[in-house]
Amino acid sequence: MKLRIKYEKTGVLRFIGHLDIMRLFQKAIRRAKLDVAYSKGFSPHQIISFAAPMPLGMTSEGEYFDGEFNSVTTTKDMMKRLNSVLPDGVKVHDIVLLDDKAKPSMAIVTASDYYIYKNDECENETLDLLITSIDSMISKEKIDIVKKTKSKEELSDIKPLIYDLKPYKEGIYMLLASGSKDNLKPELVIEALCNESGKIYNRYDYMIHRIETYMGERKTLKPLSCEGKNF
Repeated sequence: MKLRIKYEKTGVLRFIGHLDIMRLFQKAIRRAKLDVAYSKGFSPHQIISFAAPMPLGMTSEGEYFDGEFNSVTTTKDMMKRLNSVLPDGVKVHDIVLLDDKAKPSMAIVTASDYYIYKNDECENETLDLLITSIDSMISKEKIDIVKKTKSKEELSDIKPLIYDLKPYKEGIYMLLASGSKDNLKPELVIEALCNESGKIYNRYDYMIHRIETYMGERKTLKPLSCEGKNF
């Protein structure tokens, strides 16, 4: 049986990398005595896979991973058992049962939304200036920014990958393309806003919080958990 598990990663655990989060859940599943399925072969491992791994330093309430289980109890019971063995900063919010033909979550991610707010440890008012620059930047035909990969740097127009950008609470809300086909990091949008406002970009001036991870087309986005049902 395939399950999709939604969880949050907050607080100091934003400094824990993706591989450590994977190991954390592998141990938590064992400690919670869930009947997870293992691969065959010389070195069997739990059959779990994560969607859109989150960069170091970000927090989130919309993270997901899929797992195969030999048997299940109920959504409420499995959530309770997992949360009882997870550390502060990681909490399971939902578990849904998927159809056997459901694609892995990592293959269907198309967008993510974020809340950008001020890092209280930094004494500046740069974020307020960025908020006032949103309208002028988004009104442009193109938003060019240098995108860096492991092998090269290239100038790219990121505007088509920005689905929504607006002031939100005391910060900025952004809905961006995400996934294997089109992917835009929130840091690049912040950098573009800095360029627009004439400020030097400093990643540590801002906190980035992922709200949700989505699947589907731009106009019909749905959270990954909508593909399954509680049990």
